[in-house]
Amino acid sequence: MVRAIVGANWGDEGKGKITDMLAKESDIVIRFQGGSNAGHTIINNYGKFALHLLPSGVFYGHTTSIIGNGVALNIPYLLDEIKSLTDKGVPAPKILVSDRAQIMMPYHVLFDTYEEERLGGKSFGSTKSGIAPFYSDKYAKIGFQVSELFDEAVLEEKVNRVCEMKNILLEHLYHKPAIDPKELFQTLLEYRDMIRPYVCDVSSFLHDAIKEGKNILLEGQLGSLKDPDHGIYPMVTSSSTLAAYGAIGAGIPPYEIKNITTVVKAYSSAVGAGAFVSEIFGQEADELRRRGGDGGEFGATTGRPRRMGWFDAVASRYGCRIQGATEVALTVLDVLGYLDELPVCVGYDIDGKVTKDFPTTVELEKAKPVYTKLPGWKCDIRGIRTYEELPKECRDYVEFIEKELGVKITMVSNGPGRDEIIYRK
Repeated sequence: MVRAIVGANWGDEGKGKITDMLAKESDIVIRFQGGSNAGHTIINNYGKFALHLLPSGVFYGHTTSIIGNGVALNIPYLLDEIKSLTDKGVPAPKILVSDRAQIMMPYHVLFDTYEEERLGGKSFGSTKSGIAPFYSDKYAKIGFQVSELFDEAVLEEKVNRVCEMKNILLEHLYHKPAIDPKELFQTLLEYRDMIRPYVCDVSSFLHDAIKEGKNILLEGQLGSLKDPDHGIYPMVTSSSTLAAYGAIGAGIPPYEIKNITTVVKAYSSAVGAGAFVSEIFGQEADELRRRGGDGGEFGATTGRPRRMGWFDAVASRYGCRIQGATEVALTVLDVLGYLDELPVCVGYDIDGKVTKDFPTTVELEKAKPVYTKLPGWKCDIRGIRTYEELPKECRDYVEFIEKELGVKITMVSNGPGRDEIIYRK
């Protein structure tokens, strides 16, 4: 059976913990898009980890972790990440990398940084991990596929051709040093030797695994609102964040994805620029940020303070719909125990008209939140193991959100630890 775990919002919903938890029952966990530009924070018996490229199943001896063809593969970063686990006593995970995955080139990171510099105040708030230049090259058909590393003549010819194009931009647009094609070719040969032990025809491997009835988990990065087609374009990422893309980014038939677990946060947070209707500021935001997540709401990759907001039912309902959510995992509910009342954004006021449908970016920029306030539960809910034991106000909040989403909330997370989860019948 294939299950996808994806985010309903801007990312940062707590997918890492849910994946880590569900990986226990999985044979295979796959990253199918994105790169090292976002992170999943996981807390377990080995310690606290921020994973960027590796799937969140790497802590279990029985799982195979796969980097799918849809991922932006930063080879030295991947090797460093594996080493960072084994250095902390985690047994070496079993990892496979698709021979069709494309390689994050050293110049992608440079171009990302140079372009953000050039745009100045009009930048996209990039993590400068090379993601936009990487996917631009992939779709412009000048990217490098892992399989190409193993044919030196083809590789050398392509390196020379691509450098010619890149060096014109470096000289005339960015006024930066040129790329030396000989050096780049040597770097790619080093990459080849690093990645060789992991390379595999992933699509064929998964075809056999599905036939054998293996449990497969597709792990998404970021969330619905960062999708380049259906998100808050252009303040989005450069690969599809939707469960539907899991079939493409892993190389399996779309009809094999049976469950879509969509992770929804009990309040809102976002890293990076873009419209954020229920955003809060000042002391109110600082307090929520300080209490949020484990050790506060700061990006797992950048360390940037996240932008904070109240729960946005309009954005979350849309996020669940566009993912095709079959169930919802509601996270960080425990954080809200200090509040007397909980504002929930239930509509957007756009030019005097209230809508419950999530609009395109141009309209979104004009939207003002319409709030309903629910009473707080004013106590710490960590340690509670059954839904019935939660305070009534807390259950009312969960059920209000469930009604707004129109999707069953089957899991409620009430703490950062792997086992701090409440299953709802």
